[in-house]
Amino acid sequence: MMNLTTTEILILAVGFAGQAMFFMRFFVQWLYSEKHRRSLIPTAFWYFSLAGSCLLLTYAIIKQDPVFIVGQSTGFIIYTRNLVLIKREQNEKLAQQSAESTGEER
Repeated sequence: MMNLTTTEILILAVGFAGQAMFFMRFFVQWLYSEKHRRSLIPTAFWYFSLAGSCLLLTYAIIKQDPVFIVGQSTGFIIYTRNLVLIKREQNEKLAQQSAESTGEER
């Protein structure tokens, strides 16, 4: 077996944790779609994507891999944007429901 330093083991742990997050996003999406009997993407998919991207970006920076850094950086931006859009839609629905319950129009 390889003789790894504590630092190298921690770096590998970050990389494997990132890969686990990416696996979980697909697993959650698959279960959610099966439950609803159609292809859907739950909000948890985007959170796992963001977590996995963050961990893998950290790993790529430590490893100084420019290809991996660019790939994970763009994914990080896209996943964050999707979560912002989801939050905006939720806030708009809440505002609309509030206006409807008080009899106001928007």
